[in-house]
Amino acid sequence: MDIQKITEARYSTKKFDPAKKISAADFDQLKAALRNAPSSVNIQPWHFVIADDEAGKARVAKAIVPNFPFNAEKVSDASHVVVFAARTHADDAFLTEILEKEDQDGRYANAEFKAGGDGARRTFLGIHRNQFKDEAEWLAKQVHINMGFAMFAAVALGIDAVPMEGADMAVLNQEFGLTEKGYTAVAVVSFGYRASDDFNAELPKSRLAEEVVFSKA
Repeated sequence: MDIQKITEARYSTKKFDPAKKISAADFDQLKAALRNAPSSVNIQPWHFVIADDEAGKARVAKAIVPNFPFNAEKVSDASHVVVFAARTHADDAFLTEILEKEDQDGRYANAEFKAGGDGARRTFLGIHRNQFKDEAEWLAKQVHINMGFAMFAAVALGIDAVPMEGADMAVLNQEFGLTEKGYTAVAVVSFGYRASDDFNAELPKSRLAEEVVFSKA
């Protein structure tokens, strides 16, 4: 696998070909990336609303069209659109759900290790909840990590994507009942295949020089 080639191929798609759809098998691969993305202390504070038909995309578009019309076709013409949502609070029930799933999946050899895993997660959560007082922001950061992970998976599959914060998150929360479920929308990502006349596909990638972004410890 040529990581440099893959990362250089990724770009933010500005125009999708509405006639091209992602196969079920490839989208299953994307869903695997969404589930398997890393998060601090494996807290996994995410939920994804998937729009894969015209009706679903029209629901997402309610948060796009009024204030962000430049993103409308990126939703309507994409193959799949995913609303990325983050938990606003990691309560005891959620922490227990994670712990028991880890135990079920064989991550703990004994009760002592299980208690240690639970304690570590609660310690880091407590730092953000009580010391930094940024629990919701910290949880949202994990979802942004997931977003990058998913877009890397997409380009590795030859799928184009564009992440968008140009959406009314309050509308998405209401439309999909996210607030009642303990989540808030943080971004929308459209997946599909570029149109032949997508201008951004032809532009060279521009990144700061290595000497600017790297230094030796």
